[in-house]
Formats: sequence, structure tokens, C-alpha cells
Amino acid sequence: MAPAADVIIAAAITFALAGFVKGVLGFGLPTVLVAGLALFLPPAQAVALMLLPAFATNVAQGAIGGRLVALTWQLRWFLGGLLAGTIAAGPVLAAWLGAGSAGATRTVLGIALVVYAASALAGRVPPLSAGAGRILALPAGLMSGVIGSASGIFVFPTAPYLQALGLPAPQLSQAMGIAFTLATVALAGALAGFGSLSMLDLTWSAAGTVPAFAGMMLGTRLRDRLGGAAFRRLFLAALGATGLHFWFG
Repeated sequence: MAPAADVIIAAAITFALAGFVKGVLGFGLPTVLVAGLALFLPPAQAVALMLLPAFATNVAQGAIGGRLVALTWQLRWFLGGLLAGTIAAGPVLAAWLGAGSAGATRTVLGIALVVYAASALAGRVPPLSAGAGRILALPAGLMSGVIGSASGIFVFPTAPYLQALGLPAPQLSQAMGIAFTLATVALAGALAGFGSLSMLDLTWSAAGTVPAFAGMMLGTRLRDRLGGAAFRRLFLAALGATGLHFWFG
């Protein structure tokens, strides 16, 4: 049965808003979309409807910038760890700790994001050197996969790690698109394996890609108008706000 017209309108606005946030910051679509849709849909359905817009916008974000191959090679160890952690370690950890661990996972994730964002805005988090970035790539990827698979959110430590590499704003956005694409595919595979996806949900999820892309295009235009320093402050402030949402939400 088709949803009511007011639900369709509210969902379209939510998809567009989530896409706009992603266009500006390079992340945030799952957080905004799931939180918004959960106001009038069951949480499990909200997660299912998020998958295709997240995948499509991540693919576009990862492809835009002209450095797809170079960034993928540069981040190969991080991406490999992210994929392995999402597919293997995350589901094992979630099953071992039980379903009740989701709230604690999100709280720890929120605290970590707030602390990182506050420290970085205060100028107390030095950027990673090339050597340190290579050493931490695999552990950071594995941790991102484990936390993301257990909580559904892959922003930590993905976003802080990539930001600490000192990538310019367009490359940072493209790198997050590449990482989140892999994570979304792995997460979708896990959900499908557990029978948590229906064809009706996938159909509405596909329809949601249109307003999500429209919002993302507007957000990307705004990001391109921001200077490097302004983008960095906005990026870190958004990380902190996301952390507060996880911490107290």
C-alpha cells in the first residue's frame, strides 16, 4: 500500500535536506536521513530507505574530483581495513555484545567525536605525517568498519582520520565518498543476509535518490564557495554536532 501524501512530502524534504548536508560537508546523509525518517517511520525501515540514496550519493561524491584512482591507491590500506571490519569484525562484535550494545556504542562514538572536534577547533590536534598516516591506515579502517557495522554510522574514525591527512576540501570530500561507498555496500550485504530488506523498501529508497541528489548538488555549490579555513571550521563543528547527537540522542 502506498504511503499517504503527507508522508511522501515529508520524506522527500528529508531526503533533500540530507543530501544538502552531505553536499556541504561530505558526510551526514545517513545521520540526517535516518533521524528525520524515524520521526514518522519505524527505525528499521528508515535505515533500509537510507541505503540506496547513501550508495548513489557516495558513488557520485567519490567520482567527482578527478582523483578517484590516486586517492583509492593512497587510501588502499584504510579502505581494506574498513571493508574487512564491516564485513567480518563488526557483525561478530555486535552479536557477541548483543543488541543492547547499540546505545553504548553510539554514546562512545559521540564522546569521541566531540572530543576530537573540540580539540581540533582549539588547534591541539596536529595533522598526521605521511608516515603516521600509513601506519594508522589499517587500524583506523578496521575500527571504522567495526564501529560502523555495530552502530550503522561510519563517520568515526573515518572523517577525523581523513581530515588529519591534510587533504584539501575537494579531495577530502572525494575520499569520504570512496570510503562510504565501500561501507554502504558491505552494510547492505549484511542487512540482506539477515533478511532485513524488502523490495518495497528498496523501491522507495530508489525514489529517494532524486531529492537526495538535488539537495547534494545545492550543498556542493555552497561548499565550493567556502574558503579552506571556513570549510575546516564548518567541517569540525558538524563533527562535534554529530557527536552531541549520538551522545545525548
